[in-house]
Amino acid sequence: QVQLVESGGGLVQAGGSLRLSCAASGRIFTINVMDWYRQAPGKQRELVASITTGGSTNYADSVKGRFTISRDNAKNTVYLQMNSLKPEDTAIYYCNADVMSLSRTYKDYWGQGTQVTVSS
Repeated sequence: QVQLVESGGGLVQAGGSLRLSCAASGRIFTINVMDWYRQAPGKQRELVASITTGGSTNYADSVKGRFTISRDNAKNTVYLQMNSLKPEDTAIYYCNADVMSLSRTYKDYWGQGTQVTVSS
């Protein structure tokens, strides 16, 4: 079994910064793509940013230039540095990972979510 544990959420004023972390643990052989999603009240979950094992990244247009995704493959951890935060960034942020287990099968895993609240 594999677990993803997020941390780093909280309350911040508009224009501020937060750094989210997501650590994967368990019967992991390797991790392919790692992503951050978010879901605001009354809205669908949306992809914020993704990063491959090799470090290629992709961002939603709404966060380009403000958010940076990175990962430490040795620690099976993905980060999301969020700068110039806006009230519309308020949401629950979820980590997602495409994990190959020790049995060499791929499965998608989700973290429990961490709340980010940006006040105006």
